[in-house]
Amino acid sequence: MSKVWFVTGSSRGLGRAFVEAALSRGDRVAATARNAENLAALVAAHGDAVLPLPLDVTDRAAVDRGVRQAHAHFGRLDVIVNNAGYGLSGAVEELSEELLRDQLDTNLFGPLRVVQAALPLLRAQGSGHIVQISSVAGVAAFPLGGGYCASKWALEGLSEALAQEVAGFGVKVTVVEPGSYATDATASAVRAGADPHYDALRDAFAAYAQSLDLGDPAAAGRALLRLVDAEQPPLRVFFGTQGHPMVQQVYADRLTTWAAWAELSVEAHGPTVPAS
Repeated sequence: MSKVWFVTGSSRGLGRAFVEAALSRGDRVAATARNAENLAALVAAHGDAVLPLPLDVTDRAAVDRGVRQAHAHFGRLDVIVNNAGYGLSGAVEELSEELLRDQLDTNLFGPLRVVQAALPLLRAQGSGHIVQISSVAGVAAFPLGGGYCASKWALEGLSEALAQEVAGFGVKVTVVEPGSYATDATASAVRAGADPHYDALRDAFAAYAQSLDLGDPAAAGRALLRLVDAEQPPLRVFFGTQGHPMVQQVYADRLTTWAAWAELSVEAHGPTVPAS
């Protein structure tokens, strides 16, 4: 049976690839973007299978309205893809509170608004799959990305709790953690004011970024189809080749550190006190 999708951030990048993959196999999609005119080519190519919706995920009223409109138009919603987001570059010392609040408003509170708008509908129909687009940076932090990592780590924790809360309603949750892809993500990226103390680190990280093997967004779109068709989809999955090797080292280092300091952990517990 074909699926009905609701996808945020559909105008370009991975979001566009997800929408095109769904439409290519005959699914129907409520595609959202801050500027719905950027979705015109999708409508021209796929006609009534696409419902283009203007949507800024920082606007709760607009999110509620868009989810209700999509549900009324198609009669159901099967897959919710929280893809809208942007990158924030800057050392923690360089971040203003306003920059960090704006980052969280889009990357964390945006998905929260969509989930809260969609859940009553998914619960009523007894099914649905919420896909949260996180990042490799949601499990492994990197320098000059503290604000972005904070938004994705928070999304990961929120989503893990959500998955446990809604499983009894027949609703599935998957956190997708993409690596680097050949998209124009930098077009929406924000950079904090540059402190020269971090220039050498910036140069080193830029060189590292240039060395990465970028993934194909179309391949990510095809992979997402397999994911949402799975009877038992994973809670977390990497997209691309970078995440798994990276996280193996990250978790090995964490386990080593925790073990090395285990004696202190026990000391910090103090005398055992019976639970009242």
